[in-house]
Amino acid sequence: MSQAANSELRPGYLVKRVQQLVRHAADADLRNTGLSVSQYAVLNALAEHPGASSAELARQCFVTRQSLQDVLSGLRANGLVVVAEKAVTGRARPAGLTDLGRRRLTEAERVMTAVEEQMLTGLSAEDRSRLTNLLIRCAENLTDLS
Repeated sequence: MSQAANSELRPGYLVKRVQQLVRHAADADLRNTGLSVSQYAVLNALAEHPGASSAELARQCFVTRQSLQDVLSGLRANGLVVVAEKAVTGRARPAGLTDLGRRRLTEAERVMTAVEEQMLTGLSAEDRSRLTNLLIRCAENLTDLS
């Protein structure tokens, strides 16, 4: 087997390949909701962590604070997110979803569920559960390193 063929079977390569394919499929379908994958990630993080600060959201979405600010700015301009004018404590100004943001997130959730279902086609419920547990374990193993 050639070196190139071996590289394409490495778990890290395969994880990245699947991630890129999911993002490509989701980006194409999310356009109909008016969102990008990055915007969906921020809306989803806010739904799961209401009032989160920008730093918390950046960590949840695996982006830098600057990237998050760019995404938040677009979401605010489109009326999907509100950010408090003043911090409740410290300097962090909590952000939250608007009603329109919640509706848009619901539409995007349908898209993401369909993309994930397509990705998991042919896998049994047991295989899906095992895949989830294995990916969680992999993430935990690497989280200990950071």
